[in-house]
Amino acid sequence: MTVPAGPVPADPDRGDKGGVRTALAGLTTRGRSFLAAGVAAAVCAYVLGQSDLLRVGLLLAALPLVCATVLYRTRYRVAGTRRLSPARVPAGAESRVHLRMDNVSRLPTGLLMLQDRVPYVLGPRPRFVLDRVEPGGRREVSYRVRSDLRGRYPLGPLQLRLTDPFGMCELTRSFSTYDTLTVIPGVEPLPPVRLTGEAKGYGDGRLRSLALAGEDDVIPRGYRHGDDLRRVHWRSTARYGELMVRREEQPQRSRCTVLLDTRGAGFAGAGPDSAFEWAVAGTASVLVHMLERGFSVRLLTDTGNSVPGEGADGFAGASQESADAAGLMMDTLAVIDHSDGTGLSRAYDVLRGGHEGLLVAFFGDLDEEQAAVAARMRQRTGGAVAFVLDSADWVREPTDPPRPLDGREERLRRLREAGWTAVRVSRGAPLHDLWRQAERERTGVVAASGTADGEGRS
Repeated sequence: MTVPAGPVPADPDRGDKGGVRTALAGLTTRGRSFLAAGVAAAVCAYVLGQSDLLRVGLLLAALPLVCATVLYRTRYRVAGTRRLSPARVPAGAESRVHLRMDNVSRLPTGLLMLQDRVPYVLGPRPRFVLDRVEPGGRREVSYRVRSDLRGRYPLGPLQLRLTDPFGMCELTRSFSTYDTLTVIPGVEPLPPVRLTGEAKGYGDGRLRSLALAGEDDVIPRGYRHGDDLRRVHWRSTARYGELMVRREEQPQRSRCTVLLDTRGAGFAGAGPDSAFEWAVAGTASVLVHMLERGFSVRLLTDTGNSVPGEGADGFAGASQESADAAGLMMDTLAVIDHSDGTGLSRAYDVLRGGHEGLLVAFFGDLDEEQAAVAARMRQRTGGAVAFVLDSADWVREPTDPPRPLDGREERLRRLREAGWTAVRVSRGAPLHDLWRQAERERTGVVAASGTADGEGRS
C-alpha cells in the first residue's frame, strides 16, 4: 500500500512576524554561536572603537541570519510516499518500510534529513540523510520494524529536516499522513486430526442439501461463466429473458465456531508469555487451520460478539469470503483485550441460536457457575473441544510449591461429563501437542462408549 504524503513546501512564502520567529527558532547551535559571537564582537568594537572588529562582528552575525532567511524562503517542493511490505505480520516477524522522496520542484534540494516516527515497541526511530536531489529526481530508503507484541501501530507522520550548507539553520516539515502496521498473533501449524461435530461439506465431507427434483420446484439462478449448459432451465430462461440454470444442489460447508474467553477475571498476568496471549495465539492457529481445511469458521468471544459478522449466520462463506473473513478475524485478534464481563452467558445465548457444528473453546479460569454454563454449550454443538488454562500456573514461580488440582480437575470432569473433549493447558505447552491429545482423548471416549457420531477430519 502506497500512501502519498502530498507535496510539502520546504518554505511557504510568508513575510509575517511568525515566519521570522520560525526561521530564528531553527538556528542550530552553530548558528546561535555565530550570532552571539557577532553581537559580542560588535559591542566590543563599539566600546574599544575598533572598526575592523566591528566588520568581523557584523559578518559573524549576518551569516546565520542570511542562512536562515534563504533556507526559510526556499521554494522547492518534495513529495513522500511510504509502503509497508507486508502491512500485516505475525508477532515476532519483520516488516520492511519503504520510503520514497520525490523532488517535484524545478530547483535542486539541499541536504535533507529524513525521519519517520514509529512507536517505541517497533524499534528505534529511523533517520536518513539524503544528498542533493536533482529536479524531478527521487531517493528511496527503507528500514525494518518488528514487534513481539500484537496490536496496531501507526507509522508516521514522516518528518523532513532541511539544513543550509553551513549547518547554521535547520527547519522541520511534517507530512500529514501515516500508515498502520498490524501485528497479528503468531500462528502455529496444526496436524490434521479426527474430531466430531462437523457437518461434512467441502473437502472431506459429503453431506449436501438437495433441491427438490420436481420441475416446478426448481429454484433457478442466472447463468455464470463455467456453468454446465446441460443445467440450463429453458422454462425460466423464456420467462425471465436471460439464460437461467438449475440449482440442483447446494453443498453445505462444515461449520466451526472458535470461542475465545476474554474475561479479565479468567486470566492473570500480562505480557507475551502470559496465559491470555497463549489463548489468543491458539485461537488464531485454530481459525487458520479450520479455514485451510475448508470449514466455514467464525470467531466468538465471551461478550457475544462474533466475527466476521451476523450475515450468513456469522460464518465465512466461499473461498474469497473466507480470505476476507480470515483477515478480519486476525485484525480483531490483533487488538483484542480483556473484557469487563464476568461470565459466559452471552456467548451461550449466541450458541443457543442453532446447530453450530464443531465448537473449539479456549477458556480461562472457570468457577462452578461458569463451568456449568460451558457444560450447557455442548448441547448446541455437534462436537466440542475445550482448552482450559489455569492462569495461576502461568504466573507461579518455579520455586513456589505446586497448587492442588482438586478444583481444576473437578471442572474438567464436569466438562467431560457434558460431552466436551477437555484438555488442561499447562504453562508453555505447544498447541500442536495438545491438538493431538484432544484427538486421543476423544478417541478414548468413543472407544469406551462404542459410538462414533459424525466423525470427520479437521
